[in-house]
Amino acid sequence: MITVDSLVLYVSDIKLSAAFYGLLFQCETAQLSPTFVSLKCASNVSIALKQNTALTPPSSITGGGTEISVLQPSQEAFLALYDTWNSIDIEFAQAPQSEVYGMSFVVLDPDKHRIRVFVNQHNE
Repeated sequence: MITVDSLVLYVSDIKLSAAFYGLLFQCETAQLSPTFVSLKCASNVSIALKQNTALTPPSSITGGGTEISVLQPSQEAFLALYDTWNSIDIEFAQAPQSEVYGMSFVVLDPDKHRIRVFVNQHNE
């Protein structure tokens, strides 16, 4: 089995995206270079941001198309996080709704990457 070290999101504005994720996840951001920021927000995987104009090799991918899943431990925690995020200026792609696995809502980052928050009804 391999070990996944990190997930890197390509972003168009590194400072804007770092501020967005720092606020959204209430986590520390570490600017490792002018075009690379690491987010200290999860214990199981590292999330990083890379300025899309500074990729090696270059890529035509410009953002979006990625979804980060955030599991909440309970319905109460899920609703509390929705209320918190709904009180700040972020774009929602989906309000809370029932899915086959439980409740879910989706927000978009400045580059249209999705952040899906969910609670698994089978684990409560």
